[in-house]
Amino acid sequence: MRILITHNNFPAQFRHIAEHLGRVPGNTIVFATKTPRKEWTIPGVTKAVFTPVGEPSKTHPLAGGFDDAVRHGAGLLQLCIGLKKQGFVPDVILGHSGWGQTMFLRDAYPDTPFIGYFEWYYRADSPETTFDARPRNEAELAAIRLRNTAILHDLASCRAGVAPTAWQRSQFPAEFQSKIIQAHDGINTVYFSPADNGLLPIDQLDLPGTNLTGATELVTYCSRGLEPYRGFPQFYEALPAILDARPGCHVLIVGEDRICYSPRLPEGQSYKSLMREKVAVDESRVHFTGPLPYGWYKRVLQASSAHVYLTWPFVLSWSFLEAMSCGALVVGSDTEPVREVLRHGENGLLTDFRSPTRIAETVIEALVRQQELLPLRAGARRTILDRYCLSKCLPAHLSLLTQAAKDGPARFAPLDKRVVN
Repeated sequence: MRILITHNNFPAQFRHIAEHLGRVPGNTIVFATKTPRKEWTIPGVTKAVFTPVGEPSKTHPLAGGFDDAVRHGAGLLQLCIGLKKQGFVPDVILGHSGWGQTMFLRDAYPDTPFIGYFEWYYRADSPETTFDARPRNEAELAAIRLRNTAILHDLASCRAGVAPTAWQRSQFPAEFQSKIIQAHDGINTVYFSPADNGLLPIDQLDLPGTNLTGATELVTYCSRGLEPYRGFPQFYEALPAILDARPGCHVLIVGEDRICYSPRLPEGQSYKSLMREKVAVDESRVHFTGPLPYGWYKRVLQASSAHVYLTWPFVLSWSFLEAMSCGALVVGSDTEPVREVLRHGENGLLTDFRSPTRIAETVIEALVRQQELLPLRAGARRTILDRYCLSKCLPAHLSLLTQAAKDGPARFAPLDKRVVN
């Protein structure tokens, strides 16, 4: 097959699909992206870089997001026209919807079926919007709805869509859900697996610049950004009680000091700096590692005595599932995306996102009852093997792409509504 994949970032959610397709003899795979990451290549996959066209327009404040989406779409359209002149006409297109770059694919390739990856739909009355209980005026509510403009174009033009979890799929309008199949990206359970003899000994966790001398327990927290959407403030407020109750406990905070989803702060401020000013902790036992390469990140998960994952009612993080795949004892927020996967007392422990006191109590319970809660670690691993393993999820994605390519222009033909369980 000839396949066009597009995502603003390379390779993001499409890593496993691109790696598999690139290994198949005879396939021609082009990955169109805005951020090609020169240090990362995938055999059999050709990168093609697009750039948003033009400068932001001076228009109505509410139209700024759509203006940005149009510039992204125009950039990818220019790239596709160039690819077409070189003779590349894909049999199927796979693209992440949300930034707008996929909006004009039909203009470049009118007969090529498009499979959209639909991660989130923004609603003014959704649990995500109302979670912080902050009143929003009419302009703010309108701005939330308008974030869907490019997504709605893709929902109308796609052959079919994919959403990684049932929770995320449920956020889309009912009239479009029949086009969206639930299939997670998949976790590499061979790589993300428990250490050979259970927990990785802490003295074997040779993180650079991190002194774990005297540590007998590790509480871990991993997130792309240290921000409210992933419960960083509540987690940090819980640390003094945890450290006081467990003298041998050290804390590893893995992630970049940046904002991915949460409200921006004034220039020069970050949620990390705010929390460090607000909450006094024993800094010799709380370690900010920054972002880690996969190898060290996996070893952190394998050595974890208790892994904390907190999130607003929003998209589910890969790190949560990767921790479970490593057999971590997960303390997760009692919020919708987590409850879809984590069952309290069976494969992890749920806690109150909003209460640092309750978070601390649950983490302390996990540390005190390590041996008693070993079955939860096995249950976490089993959950990922049964429902989120790459060997089960990847075939669903590949089948969807293959069937769409066979159907060709019949892009609105009925599809089997399969769900990966």
